[in-house]
Amino acid sequence: MDGCPALLLLLALGLCEYGRGGYKMTVKFRGSSTTHPRVGQRLELECYTAKEDSGVFWVRMDRAGTLHFIVFVSSLARTTFEGNEKTSRRFEAGRDSRFYRLVVKSFTPQDEGNYFCLMNSNQVLYFSPSLPAFLPVTTTAAPTTQGSTTEEEPSPTTLDPDTSKEKELDFFCDIFIWVPLAGACILLLLALAVTVVLCQR
Repeated sequence: MDGCPALLLLLALGLCEYGRGGYKMTVKFRGSSTTHPRVGQRLELECYTAKEDSGVFWVRMDRAGTLHFIVFVSSLARTTFEGNEKTSRRFEAGRDSRFYRLVVKSFTPQDEGNYFCLMNSNQVLYFSPSLPAFLPVTTTAAPTTQGSTTEEEPSPTTLDPDTSKEKELDFFCDIFIWVPLAGACILLLLALAVTVVLCQR
């Protein structure tokens, strides 16, 4: 019974050890000319891992903050898309050395979001920075008439990209840390209750 707090501490430390510091993954558009996707365009993304791995997951976070699994690419370049499918109508994926590719065959507003690649190595989760892929915003000028002045509408405030990326990463970390930690704590409490009942007999 005295070892229970120490066990809880070790469990929490083990689950909270995720991919920060010491190891980086990078994700970028393939082709230096690509800055924003366009409707109907073939969009290619690339994820680089600096060490041997067992495969990479591609994930998209939409504007509402919902995560969407796209594909798992194994170290042998085998792909598993959503629904345990080997191929996809919307995506292509593959591996070339330590570069993992994701291709959106024909970009649509449905594909907008922040793209991540993830890797699980030795029970530690590593993740890349997010790569925003949003269609360019088109603005139309308001018509003006002679002799009348129109007040300019205040432009909507835009979030600092660095701040929004930090919030996305924090949200992402919360999912992969607190959900398993909560589950493990519940199991630990159940085991503790069973132990107490058995010891009282």
